[in-house]
This record gives sequence, structure tokens and C-alpha cells, in this order.
Amino acid sequence: MNRITFFEIPSDDPDRSRQFYSKTFGWTYEQFGDQPYWMINTGNDETPGINGGLMKKNHPQQPVTNSIQVEDIDATVAAIESNGGQIVVPKMAIPTIGWLAYFKDPDQNIFGVMQNDPAAR
Repeated sequence: MNRITFFEIPSDDPDRSRQFYSKTFGWTYEQFGDQPYWMINTGNDETPGINGGLMKKNHPQQPVTNSIQVEDIDATVAAIESNGGQIVVPKMAIPTIGWLAYFKDPDQNIFGVMQNDPAAR
């Protein structure tokens, strides 16, 4: 736990971005339901590295974001706030996957925190 396990790439043009990363690095994609969101497989699961997601950009300044796997998102959110961080997107359910929130650290870097929970709705 408490390791970076996922990244997200926001894109103005997800089709163009998927083509770029696929042709450049061989990444493959699977769309998440009917959402403008694609799960990225970056390679063999038996080698070092992480997989991620590619999404339609929600804001012009939206950065690439790394997410940290946590055991208890509520306790983690409380620790973030008590240690000088700021929650920028409150805890939300990702149905059948888990709970996700985004925060800024004291240097204004944005990260996600994710708790696995297949019952999340």
C-alpha cells in the first residue's frame, strides 16, 4: 500500500493521443464502459511499471496525475489535510473499482489517492 500504482493522462483529443502512445510505445487500450476514458496497458505485467488511463481533458490546465493506492481513503484524506495538503476533488466512487480523491501537496503537485472497493457505487 501507499505506492504509486496508476497514472492518468488528460487529452484534448483522446483519439490522437491513443494513436501517439500506441504507435510510439506499443500501449494498448480498453474503453471504460461508454465513458470518454480508456484503460492503458503499458506492457507485460511481469516487468516493472504501471498501467494507467487516458481521458478527455476536463480543464485546460489539467496535469498528468499519478495515483497512490491506499488502504483507507477516509483516513488518508484526513492525514493529507492535517499535514498541509489540500483536497481538490473530494472522494468519489468509481463504480465496481473503488474510491478516488485528488489532492495538492504543499508544493501544489496534484496526486490521486485510490482505495480498492468493488462494492463502490
